[in-house]
Amino acid sequence: MARRRAPRSRTRTHKAAVRSADVPRSKKSLAWLWLRRLTIWGGALALLGAIGVGTSVYFAARAMPSYSALMSSENGQTILVRARDGSEIVSLGPSYGQWLTADEIPQVMKDAMVSVEDRRFYSHFGIDVLGIARAIFVSVRDDTGPRATSTITQQLARNVFLNSNRTMDRKLREAVLAMALEWNFSKEQILELYLNKVYFGGGAYGVDSASRKFFSHSARELSLEEAAIIAGLVKAPSRYSPTADIDAAVGRANVVIGQMVRYGGLDPARASTVDVSAVNLRQELGQNSIRYFTDWVLPQLDLLLPNDTFEPIEVWTTIDVGMQAAATTAIQSNVPDGAQGALVSLDRDGAILAMVGGTDYISSNYNRATTSVRQPGSAWKLFVYLSALEAGYTPSSGVRDIPVTIDGWSPRNSNGSFSGEIDVRTAFAYSVNTVAAQLGNEVGFSNVASMARRFGITTPISTYPAMVLGSSEVRVIDMTRAFAAVSARGQSVEPYGILRVTTPDGEEIYRHEQSRAYTLVPDYVAAGITDLLQTTVNTGTGRAAQIGRPVAGKTGTTSDNKDGWFLGFSSGITTGVWMGRDDNSRVPGLSGGAAPARAFAAYMRYAVRDRPVEEFDTDLQLPDWQLEPDDEFYYGEPGNYFYIDEQGNLIEPGSSPGGRDQEYFGIEGESGTPYYPLEGNSVDTMGLPPDAPQAASDDFLEQATGGALPSGSRRGPNGVTVQRGGDAP
Repeated sequence: MARRRAPRSRTRTHKAAVRSADVPRSKKSLAWLWLRRLTIWGGALALLGAIGVGTSVYFAARAMPSYSALMSSENGQTILVRARDGSEIVSLGPSYGQWLTADEIPQVMKDAMVSVEDRRFYSHFGIDVLGIARAIFVSVRDDTGPRATSTITQQLARNVFLNSNRTMDRKLREAVLAMALEWNFSKEQILELYLNKVYFGGGAYGVDSASRKFFSHSARELSLEEAAIIAGLVKAPSRYSPTADIDAAVGRANVVIGQMVRYGGLDPARASTVDVSAVNLRQELGQNSIRYFTDWVLPQLDLLLPNDTFEPIEVWTTIDVGMQAAATTAIQSNVPDGAQGALVSLDRDGAILAMVGGTDYISSNYNRATTSVRQPGSAWKLFVYLSALEAGYTPSSGVRDIPVTIDGWSPRNSNGSFSGEIDVRTAFAYSVNTVAAQLGNEVGFSNVASMARRFGITTPISTYPAMVLGSSEVRVIDMTRAFAAVSARGQSVEPYGILRVTTPDGEEIYRHEQSRAYTLVPDYVAAGITDLLQTTVNTGTGRAAQIGRPVAGKTGTTSDNKDGWFLGFSSGITTGVWMGRDDNSRVPGLSGGAAPARAFAAYMRYAVRDRPVEEFDTDLQLPDWQLEPDDEFYYGEPGNYFYIDEQGNLIEPGSSPGGRDQEYFGIEGESGTPYYPLEGNSVDTMGLPPDAPQAASDDFLEQATGGALPSGSRRGPNGVTVQRGGDAP
């Protein structure tokens, strides 16, 4: 019996199906293989990392001092700050209250600190993994930088063992030490150490020192409101200090109260009765305004000094004590009632000679010279006109003060009128808004913003048309730096406040090295803007800043008289002055040309008294592309240009006064008749070829020679004028 064979077509179909089924299966197997490999290798690496971290924590825990040793250790550093002449400015050091045990610290203080600084304190092992994951998620979602996620244990490790340098190495060591602390001590011990050692501002370390400083009593007696204020200080001691800014301190304390309701078990009904603003604060005597400077400059030591430097040091600064006193008096004597003032003064190399951050340091230690951002008003026009000068304008260039509208925006002048045809110098000196708007529009608002960045403005800059009038907020120190760069003829200037740091026995730890200067604008641009700035003080809006020697500067006034500025320089010293109210409300009568300019003059008269008078370099050595033909003669080779000789004759290229060629042009020959060579032959006035080319028009020659040509005259070859039977004119 013959075998039956399957249809051939079916067999082929079956084999094809098998082959097609193998393809996705093989791809799936490959993907699964790589997933397994990644899982295995990832797990192995994680295991190795865990072993490494565990080993580091183990040895750190073994080497960690005992609890009693940590209690007796004093964190903080004694710092003696000196002026540039070596005199002592201030001695700063830690202030400690009594050590309070965990049982002596009020529970409300513990709850407040844990709620606002580390709500998972009692559940983590020194590092808040959930907090880190959430911070990473938020930074990715909002496209922002990573946020601080230090736990209380990490902060304690940093305060006791490390410094505040923001480096990856320090963060890793901080994490290892935090886990070692958790290994060795209980949560109550860690919290006790933390509350007795954390820095609360004003030199106060620990809750007892802070309580005595701010409330004049021991921390054992802290109320809920007082505990909330102290807990709120840890994030930013100077910003939230109740003796510096009571409103900021109260606002921060209310945040702490809210956190306590959510995480600290505080009864919402109790929280609703809390009135932090009613807390009685300890009154302190006023301090010298130089503390604004020390508060700004001393944190820089974390970046300038080697890691883990805790020994006593002496910091030699750039401050001039006499200038600082003069600056303080100038601000306090001229600031309008209810307003604040700030001043920054730089030497030609960027050294800070004086800094005033407010009218009274104790009533408000908020530094308006380095931290506050305010609108500069017309002082911003410095960057508009720098851009215009770089683009080809000169102080004498003609501009038009007329009504103008740019993208729906119509700027107005402060006097409400328009002057028509004026020049750049006048427009700048009298701060004409319409001209600034036209120049900004012509050179490009983004180019003006770029110029501001070039000169050291670090705050956000708008590129809308109104930006030319100073709508972007700036810092006083940044604006002063920009004007200092103009004083330095367009070279960059980097402000600095520390000259050197030594140990008490004189060993030098740090010495300032002058930053490399970069050319920000060409010399002719710096000379041009200096011309405009000097005119502003001589005849324009800055006349109140005159001090009896050359001064260049610019006023600035914002809408509704909310801000007043004057910035300028003389004899190598650049000074910026700002006045206004912290709440940005109107100050009647405030303008840059009034109180700020007067304060500038009062300070600068003292600051430059021992310096030689310096005239400004306003000579415009223009580049070739900006030169007109008549100007180019003075900067090029005479042989390359036509020019007019002393007798009014046009001299062609290649001729020179006093040489052989001169006798061919307007000098009498033997016959007494002028003659002119033409292709080697001389002809008299009656024999000029009718088609002789004329190199210059009659209008040009009349203008060049200062008047109309005499009657009966005619042109010789190359346009030279001759008369019948007479001398060459």
